This record gives sequence, structure tokens and C-alpha cells, in this order.
Amino acid sequence: MPEESPTLLRRQLGRFLRDKREGRGFAIQDAAKAVQLSYNGLQRLETGRTVKPRRQDVRELCSLYEVDDGETKQAVDLAFRAATTKDEDGITSLGGMFSDAFNMYVGLERSARKLLSYQVQVPGLLQTADYARALIGAFLHDGTRDEIEHRVAVRLRRQVVVTRKATPLALEILLDESALHRIVGGPRVMAAQLRQLAEVSKLDNVSLRIHPYSAGFTRGILHSSFVLLDFGTDSKGQPIEPPVVYLDGGMSSDLYFEKPELVERYTEMAESIRWIALDEKSTRDLLRQVAKEKYGDR
Repeated sequence: MPEESPTLLRRQLGRFLRDKREGRGFAIQDAAKAVQLSYNGLQRLETGRTVKPRRQDVRELCSLYEVDDGETKQAVDLAFRAATTKDEDGITSLGGMFSDAFNMYVGLERSARKLLSYQVQVPGLLQTADYARALIGAFLHDGTRDEIEHRVAVRLRRQVVVTRKATPLALEILLDESALHRIVGGPRVMAAQLRQLAEVSKLDNVSLRIHPYSAGFTRGILHSSFVLLDFGTDSKGQPIEPPVVYLDGGMSSDLYFEKPELVERYTEMAESIRWIALDEKSTRDLLRQVAKEKYGDR
């Protein structure tokens, strides 16, 4: 059974501390000096390269950044787990969506330079508010309206990585044709969602292609959704962070793959899907056609 990966835990802790520092307006050298760390020491901590992060350092940084008691406790616990967990197989199993563990994926998504995703439903980064509301409302079937609206707002805020002007995420979506026909929220919601997909696919940093029914099974298997996250390279051409494959566990646990051979396997699968997917123009044409003919879009 896969367990937590110390490298992913360190990366999550580093992102948390960096976000809190930047949110309080501290330069890294000033924050390091305030808690008696070296510049390089805090930089390593924020980039997840400190092998055994010290709980006292994390506690003092949280105090400096005026982090509340609840989040401070979570950060200190994260430091402890990162320092004591053994890296066994490069596969991490964490609680699924809407759990605290989902923050792991959101943090990775926010830091990625490139994201490639194969999906059987419209991915969160491209969902309209109504489509997201229908999905989340069905999942939280006994949730209050406020709870559902909070989840919708969080999902929509995530989309800024695609539309921001400075270094937007390079997003490639390979979308199974079933996503166009499985009705979420009713015909009006579906028509608006498909129209939105056609429009957003025109962005320079977005590539959207449909994997059509007519293409059959890629490599002869029925594979599930997956996400490949790439974090770019530094000035020396070295990866800023190792790439990660994310599998949404749905009702079970999410999986994160870091082992190079597993990442390569999913990279090859994505390339196979590209070969048989519609091109971008044909994808837009199909989206508009289905919106009009099936859902009555005008």
C-alpha cells in the first residue's frame, strides 16, 4: 500500500511557507534573518530541499508571518512527517478531493509551468460556475448552499493560473468525447460549458483536443484520467522540481507518482492519445456542433 512521500511533503511545506511569507510582504533574506536562518537555508526549506525540516524553524516562521494556530499546527505536523517518513516507492496515497490532502494537488497545480491532463469530464481549470456547482452539489448532496458555493469559489479561483497575464500555465487537455455527452446540470449548463471550452481553447497557452469515440481504445486498454505536472527548468536547464503524475482517487485516495519510469509511462500514454485525437480546430467545431444540436444552443 503506497504511503506518504517525504519529497512531496517537503514540497507542500515549502509552498505553504513561501505563500505565507509573500503574503506578509517579507523578502526571503529578511525573513531568514528574523528567525536566525541563513538565506540558503530558508530557500532550501521553501523549495522542499531540506531533507529533515525542523519543527522549531517552521513554528518561528509561522509566528513571524502571523499564521493562525490551526495552520501553524498543520505546518509543524507536516514538517515532522516530512522529516520522519521514509521514501519507499515514489508512490504517494493521500485522501481524495475535498479533504485536506487535496491541497497537495492544488499546491502542485499552482506551481506547475506545464500541465497535461487526460479527462473524461471537463477539468476543474476549465469549468463554468454552473457546471462546477452541479458537480459539487451532487458530491456534497447533503451540504448547505454556503458550503457548495464556497467549493465553487475555490474551484474558480484556481483558474487564475490559466488566465493570468504573467507566466500563465501552459495547459494541454486531452478530453474524452464522453465529456460532451454526459449531462451535468442540464442542457443549458452543458451548452454554456461547451461554448466556454471552444472559446478558452483559443488562448495561446491552452491546447484542447477531443479524444473521439471513433479512435477506440488507446493501446488497447480503457485507461482512467490522469494529470502530468511539469515545473520547468532553471537557468542551468535543470528541473526546478521533479515532474509528478496525479491520479484523482474519487471516492478513494488520490495517487501521486514521482518515479521517473512511471512518469515516463504516462508521458508515453499521452503521446499515444495525441496521435489519435482531433486537432484543435476540429475540436472547436465538434464542441459547437454538440452544443447546438444536442443542447439547443443558439
